[in-house]
Amino acid sequence: MKTRFAPSPTGYIHMGNARTALFSYLAAQAQGGDFVLRIEDTDAERSREEYVDALREDLLWLGLPWQEGPDADKGNGPYWQSQRDAIYAQYYQKLQEMGMVYPCFCTPVELELMRKMQAQAGLPPRYDGRHANLTPEQVAERKAEGQPFTLRFRVPKGEEVVFDDMVKGKQRFKTDDIGDFIIARGDGSPAFFFCNAIDDALMGITHVLRGEDHLTNTPRQILMLKALGLNVPNYGHMNLILGTDGAPLSKRNGSRNIRQMQAEGFRPDAVLNYMARLGHYYENPAYMSPTELGAAFKIENCGSAPARFDEAQLHYWQKEAVMRMDDAAWWDWIGEEARQMVPVDKQALFIETIRPNTVFPQDALTWATILFTPLTLSAEAEEVVAATGDAFLTAVETSVDLSYSDMVEAVKLASGAKGKGLFMPLRLLMSGRHDGPEMAKMWQLIGREGILARLGQVMSVKAG
Repeated sequence: MKTRFAPSPTGYIHMGNARTALFSYLAAQAQGGDFVLRIEDTDAERSREEYVDALREDLLWLGLPWQEGPDADKGNGPYWQSQRDAIYAQYYQKLQEMGMVYPCFCTPVELELMRKMQAQAGLPPRYDGRHANLTPEQVAERKAEGQPFTLRFRVPKGEEVVFDDMVKGKQRFKTDDIGDFIIARGDGSPAFFFCNAIDDALMGITHVLRGEDHLTNTPRQILMLKALGLNVPNYGHMNLILGTDGAPLSKRNGSRNIRQMQAEGFRPDAVLNYMARLGHYYENPAYMSPTELGAAFKIENCGSAPARFDEAQLHYWQKEAVMRMDDAAWWDWIGEEARQMVPVDKQALFIETIRPNTVFPQDALTWATILFTPLTLSAEAEEVVAATGDAFLTAVETSVDLSYSDMVEAVKLASGAKGKGLFMPLRLLMSGRHDGPEMAKMWQLIGREGILARLGQVMSVKAG
């Protein structure tokens, strides 16, 4: 098996096309095959080298190395479409010699009018073939006049294109509904339909997984490949990812690019575990390594129903991934600012205490700030702690050098507080929050001076 990911470098890779890359990678891994990276940069105006660099970096960050492609030429390169013009020219020539293509001199205005008239008549939009039968003399005359033209593939009439979609099952398309389509633009650059199919065949791609928005491209590509006598890959079209509002996933409803997710502190294995289940079913619902995800991936387990983006599920897998990091990796992940706040002698205890309470590096920074810098309690926290009474506060103060358990017993004995009335004020005194890490460990991390400073704040407010 050989799969591929063939993005256009017109922006940073986002979750939708990252999932396409992931499924293609996992499908190849499951069968011991190769995953190919190809850069479809024929859109010269929008394609940028910085996006190519970012794309490669992001795929490697996700753990999706390509076995063939840039920096891994296996004799099928170049892997940038902008460098393959000579190859495409050979196949244009072959189609011309076969009488399978012709120049179309229609202007954009004519084509738009054609579509409007077809829509008014309730017909599907397709080219009506008005230039399909120009004589050689008419073609030569128009070219001599400098009229711009595109190159159209001549679709056979009265036939049906049938193929078994790996995700959606058997698909049928009538050629009369397709119409002759453009394979070379007016500037001579190859159209997507053409170069994408040619490259898949020449690079030996056996299985193509892509979004369902490409489904109507497939019969066109099958027609071309069969006309040229080239191998036709197996196609599978995945339903698009929907956002929280049921519309296609976009920036507006939850999507972000992989570069943004990396900057936010997402772990790559968290993103993989989430995306691998976004429209694909695994019998094992637990966290899996990239190798395990690949071994258990089955194209037939790709669902036909739309997948819905769920931020809570993404955060669940993030939490799972963070808990699997070793101490050194977690310490590096939380960032320099948080690390600088933690005293060297308390580093190990900080990691042990705070890691269960972190989903992102910002969480570790928040707790480092709470534990190791002067804490300003909220008015609510001050009120709750002050309401415990002098005996409670005095007992905490006189027990500041004791262990946490001994301090709790002393406070309980002196004030009579118990249950929530005992532990909630202590938690608010230490952290200003109603939830968080184990209080015994926080007591150790904050230390004598920190506890006394917090008590001083409460007592000054009470005295005032």
